[in-house]
Amino acid sequence: MSSQPPAGTVNQITNVLVANRSEIARRVFATCRALGISTVAVYSDADADSPHVDEADAAVRLAGQAPSETYLRHDLLIEAARAGGADAVHPGYGFLSENAEFARAVADAGLTWIGPPPAAIEAMGSKVESKRIMAEAGVPVLAELDPDEVTEAELPVLVKASAGGGGRGMRVVHRLDQLAEALAGAEAEAGSAFGDATVFCERYVATGRHIEVQILADEHGAVWPVGERECSIQRRHQKVVEEAPSPLVDETMRAELFDAASKAAKAIDYRGAGTVEFLATDDGEFFFLEMNTRLQVEHPVTECTTGIDLVAEQVRIAEGHPLPDPPARQHRPRGHAIEVRLYAETVVDSGGEAEWQPQSGTVHRFGFGRSVAEFTVPRAYGVRVDSGVDSGSTVGVQYDPMLAKVIAWAPTRAEAARMLAASLSGATLHGVATNRDVLVNVLRHPAFLAGETDTSFFSRHGLFTLATPLAGERAHRLSALAAALAEARHNRDGAAVLSGLPSGWRNLPSQPQYKSYTSYHGHGDGEPTYEIAYRMTRTGLHAEGYPGIELVEARGDRVTLVVDGVRRVFEVARYGEAVCVDSPFGPVTLRRMPRFADPEAAVSEGSMLAPMPGAVLRVAVATGDRVEAGQPVLWLEAMKMEHQITAPTDGVVSELNVSTGDQVDLGAVLAVVRPPDEAASASGADGAGGESRDMAGNASSAGNAGNEEASET
Repeated sequence: MSSQPPAGTVNQITNVLVANRSEIARRVFATCRALGISTVAVYSDADADSPHVDEADAAVRLAGQAPSETYLRHDLLIEAARAGGADAVHPGYGFLSENAEFARAVADAGLTWIGPPPAAIEAMGSKVESKRIMAEAGVPVLAELDPDEVTEAELPVLVKASAGGGGRGMRVVHRLDQLAEALAGAEAEAGSAFGDATVFCERYVATGRHIEVQILADEHGAVWPVGERECSIQRRHQKVVEEAPSPLVDETMRAELFDAASKAAKAIDYRGAGTVEFLATDDGEFFFLEMNTRLQVEHPVTECTTGIDLVAEQVRIAEGHPLPDPPARQHRPRGHAIEVRLYAETVVDSGGEAEWQPQSGTVHRFGFGRSVAEFTVPRAYGVRVDSGVDSGSTVGVQYDPMLAKVIAWAPTRAEAARMLAASLSGATLHGVATNRDVLVNVLRHPAFLAGETDTSFFSRHGLFTLATPLAGERAHRLSALAAALAEARHNRDGAAVLSGLPSGWRNLPSQPQYKSYTSYHGHGDGEPTYEIAYRMTRTGLHAEGYPGIELVEARGDRVTLVVDGVRRVFEVARYGEAVCVDSPFGPVTLRRMPRFADPEAAVSEGSMLAPMPGAVLRVAVATGDRVEAGQPVLWLEAMKMEHQITAPTDGVVSELNVSTGDQVDLGAVLAVVRPPDEAASASGADGAGGESRDMAGNASSAGNAGNEEASET
């Protein structure tokens, strides 16, 4: 029995279960509170301490860690809704948000499904079938190519999985002799990821732009094209920067996009909030890619520029209310909004190629100041933060590593970019490493500011360059000095006697105080070491290598220095051996070096270390095999992504410590490659000793492609 109300009636919702986690659960809860609707959260064991659990009126545990045991279980979610007294289910995005079977199960359980009809979800679930429907409705599409009939003239082509997204089951083919192998690989990957090995080919557009139209549709036949967004800057086929309106779209193109999106929605009798995605060229030509039958991650930029609460509209449509006629604020964006996705990830060197590497660990401190709005549009132009973490949260390996979405809304695009870059650079982000440097550098890049934002942005401008730390070498040196002075003051404050004296103060000349710190930049260029030697005398601070620096004040958490005649404040926080320093020069993370190195901590040269905790998907070599530098050795799966571990040098695999299915911890030695002569002489040895290295193997490069759909989570 379905609880969806007959057309023309209203079924008031009183209690919503959000079948999701983290940021999107918190976002839906915020609107429900504003509407006077009670809420129910669900959580896996891994999410027991997640902020979204405490923010709901009730929370139901889903026993288990993995999504397959928890957030992907129809039966458990419906049981949780009943236990929590919910009368409706909001799926969020990701997980089961586009699962027609789950939508039917919710309705059959007598609950209201806050989403589109199951038939509409099914129609858009297959890329092949969805393109056929769109073509019949008059929506422009890229022609599907039969893989068996692709010709030289049609190259390059993109092989795509019919049932998937997020880069899974996708291959770019530039030569016909590569096609058979690409098809086989895509089919295998698609079958494993989606349970459907169907693939197809289409024309490959290398530098396209992803333009999407937000639509709302009610059960009375009304369809609103609310506004367009551009989401072209992506990594690993996932969106990183999104904005509204698109800098490419003029009024003529906007009208054409809105018309195509309306046709798409009407063709499948759509209801609720949805997004129609298009691939556009710089000359304004566009083609249908897919329709996302749910709320998008990037929906806040549309909310800022239209003033419409999309979650509230989802609820009202599910209750049976009609959309107003004519649609309010249609075609008239208010200012410009830009959103970035803040991830727990860094850029590393993988065989000479820049690659993204997810991170896990504790978020010691997380803050964007007091002036930001959370999960809602700012009352005036400003910054909005939709986060899934708080200070003290743990980022695990079970889920996507997105920490937050940070949105700036301003009168113009340039002002929004400046505001967002400043908010990010000034945020307090301690603990797990993030992609903050990349985001700020993109927002300040001349090409971005000029609106040149196609899908090849990272490859064209260089990921290593865009990942340059906001704090330069001088900032690191000054931050290391501030860290040393703050640590000394902290230690002196805890002293049993003479705690009021400055640390290291002597009445007569004496040896300097020494402290040493390292800083890992994340580019594979080693860890620069900063040796601090200083003395406190009657005339003040004397630090070797720091001429003209004056100390105004040193506290355990704050140091004020005069640098080149300008007073600067350095905020210092310590977490074990890690020291985080925030200053006007930029954020710096240091590691305090011990006075005496532990010889057991050394790792043999040629070792491949696990770059993150994860599971071994497959192993391509055996002990004794000869390998070349950059050759794939094994693959790890963590945070919903596959990571290729490559040989750091030419040689022979002398040690292989894992097999398929093994769970590994961060830093575990997976394998060791040695030169052939050393491998032979070291046969049977334990591999100890040798030069210490941080990391030898990292994830493989996935690249960005124009007509490769971006995944949400």
